[in-house]
Amino acid sequence: VQLQASGGGLVQAGDSLRLSCAASERTFSSYAMGWFRQAPGKEREFVTAIRWSGGSTVSADSVKDRFTISIDNAKNTVYLQMYSLKPEDTAVYYCAEVMAYPVYGLGNAGSYKYWGQGTLVTVSS
Repeated sequence: VQLQASGGGLVQAGDSLRLSCAASERTFSSYAMGWFRQAPGKEREFVTAIRWSGGSTVSADSVKDRFTISIDNAKNTVYLQMYSLKPEDTAVYYCAEVMAYPVYGLGNAGSYKYWGQGTLVTVSS
């Protein structure tokens, strides 16, 4: 499985941006897709995730009122819609996929098997 993330860019504080992550295929064991981010000098952190089947989601407290994850099953694509962006949202955003079951939970990077290349989001103040 290959994941292709896109949609990053330079925006101003308060703007919106939508990221996309296209999966090359979906197998019988595809379980969920997630977004993580890594700011300069910081560790990678969980943003949000969605289950392929049913579409239930889980999000980090820091973004759950501003970011929305959605899924297009027909296109094998997951979207991250970001509103009211803040400078502290500046990071490289990675999409990733859980296969079979999230052993460590959807918020843990260790549960994800496949990772995209990342797309940079820069929010200016």
